[in-house]
Amino acid sequence: MAPVIENAVPAAIFAGVVATGVTVAIERLGGRLGGLLGTLPTTIVPASLGIWAQTGGGEVFMAAMDATPLGMLVNAVFLWLWRALPPRLPALRLGPLLALMTTLALAAWLVLALGVVLAGRALREAGYPTLTVALAAAAVHLVIGVAGAARRTSSPRGARRVGPVTLALRGLFAALAIGAAVWIAAVAGPTAGGVAAVFPAIFTTAMAAVWLAQGHAVPAGAVGPMMLGSFSVTMYALVARASFEALGPGWGAALAWLVAVATITAPARAWLDRRAATS
Repeated sequence: MAPVIENAVPAAIFAGVVATGVTVAIERLGGRLGGLLGTLPTTIVPASLGIWAQTGGGEVFMAAMDATPLGMLVNAVFLWLWRALPPRLPALRLGPLLALMTTLALAAWLVLALGVVLAGRALREAGYPTLTVALAAAAVHLVIGVAGAARRTSSPRGARRVGPVTLALRGLFAALAIGAAVWIAAVAGPTAGGVAAVFPAIFTTAMAAVWLAQGHAVPAGAVGPMMLGSFSVTMYALVARASFEALGPGWGAALAWLVAVATITAPARAWLDRRAATS
């Protein structure tokens, strides 16, 4: 148990810091740029390093990375719900409305994630390579990410200042979730660990906290860019499955991060900026 805790704690602390930064970015930079910055492959880095340390690499590690695109596909649907559901919810006060929205979105994520874990195990037992399933999930994610970002929506900046206590609570929620992901990888197997590593802790924190502080328009404007930008996490996982083995965890993580940002985040920002300039 001690090695598990040693691997989980640094990942959790890093995730908490990132979660705080993401919400600030969306509030101060607006949904388009803030949403993209919020989906940089950040928490997946300590999660992957923790899973590597816990599993020792090899086939088990690659299976966990192959599960990540499945989890990110579920996350893309989760993000879409934050734009699609609010107009269809009953007229309630802010607190109850946000609680209802968060509950529905997380319930949908849990159902879909459970289906992914069970489907992944079934396909693996049937002899299908986990990489094949991962690539199929990545292709679907890319399609719906582009479709979500292609919809023109306003991306306003937040107008209210958020206090340090609120920021700390945002980070704490994400820290607990990512720390649990490394622990789950050790006790529940690579597929469950890979999906848990992309639990939408930061997405939930960002959507709920920014909505509470700034109103619905600010997080809603970030949904499309986040759906597309989150594909960088999938790209990181696909590269990491090979780069960790070839270069070791340190340089392997650095290479996977650079490839993900250069091939997904940077082109996505250029495309979204060009669309905004012509709208």
